[in-house]
Amino acid sequence: MTATPRKVLYPGTFDPMTNGHIDLVNRALKLFDEVIIAVAFAHHKKPLFDFDERVALVKQYFADNPKVSVVGFEGLLVEFAKEQGASAVLRGLRAVSDFEYEFGLANMNRSLDDNFEAVFLTPSQEYSFVSSTLVREVAKLGGDVSKFVPESVLAAFDKKFHQS
Repeated sequence: MTATPRKVLYPGTFDPMTNGHIDLVNRALKLFDEVIIAVAFAHHKKPLFDFDERVALVKQYFADNPKVSVVGFEGLLVEFAKEQGASAVLRGLRAVSDFEYEFGLANMNRSLDDNFEAVFLTPSQEYSFVSSTLVREVAKLGGDVSKFVPESVLAAFDKKFHQS
């Protein structure tokens, strides 16, 4: 009898996906058999890239990695994790402030589902300050974000900010 693959769900808005996100996926693949990237619809935010664009950008980057799947979702994270067969949810921590927020979120989710587990990973030091929000702002102002995002995201920024 073969063991059930260990899956981790990595939720986020990915607006846009950064090299920090990619770094966390690669770290998670050392611990899990599969990473399911769950791109959130994000009702409460006003993303630069719409839902379909965000899903497409993440899918494009990971298209050649059979251990990574990309799905869109909305609704309760604990329910979606169950639907996906994930044994844990991956969250990235860059700073103490991230921990405080994520700790509260994990506890709330655990109160909704006793089996909910959160796994916290820190990014490589070079990405510890990178956030989608900062990258969006720098790109919007014409700054060079090429060391923080993959080529596909650079092209998407170019298209978004230089449409006639």
